[in-house]
Formats: sequence, C-alpha cells, structure tokens
Amino acid sequence: MAHPKTALVVDDSRVSRLIAHQCILSKKAGWSVEEADSGEAALQKAALRAPALILLDVNMPGMGGLAAAVQLRELCPASHICLLTANVQNATRERAAEIGVGFMEKPISEARIHELLTTLEE
Repeated sequence: MAHPKTALVVDDSRVSRLIAHQCILSKKAGWSVEEADSGEAALQKAALRAPALILLDVNMPGMGGLAAAVQLRELCPASHICLLTANVQNATRERAAEIGVGFMEKPISEARIHELLTTLEE
C-alpha cells in the first residue's frame, strides 16, 4: 500500500505550524502532515520520507529557512518547497528564485495554503 503524500511544516512558532497543518488537512484530508521547529529538524524529517510539500519559515533560531531550503532542495529534488515570511524583501525573493523554491507571505491563511495546494495539482 502506498504511503499518503506528506507535507512538512517548518516554523519555530507552534501556532503557525498548527494553522498551516489544519489548512493543509482541510484541503488534503488524506495527506500526512509532519512538523518541525527548526531547519535542522526539517532536514532530519525530510531524510526519512521526502515530503511532497515543504513549508519553511525564513526566520528561525539555528538554521534559518533559506539555508535549510538549499539543503532540502538537494535532499528532496522532487519536493515543492515554499518559504514563508512576513519580512518580504526583494533579496529574499530573489534568493528563493535562485534556489528554485516558492515564496508565500505571512500571515499564513487558508486561502494562501489552498492556492498553493491547487498549483501542486496542475
């Protein structure tokens, strides 16, 4: 039996992880949603089972989202990786584009998550 698709939500804010988790399951009830509170934890979890989707906060203690995204892109080349941040600077957007990851502004909302999940279906 095939494993359900997995999403990995990476954010040092427990509330942000919970919101994203619920938004994903409201659109993709059959998916498994994993959570991590740091870039380091994200790499460990992604190595166990490459997620279809990785939502990654940019600003976290320890390894930040951009550094984690570079390593996750190599570790999980087929995963859709999307950076999350309230700090929307052109330099961050440009770096995300360079490493081949998406970009979503915080605050996390059900509409933004659903829009992202819809693009994965195409």
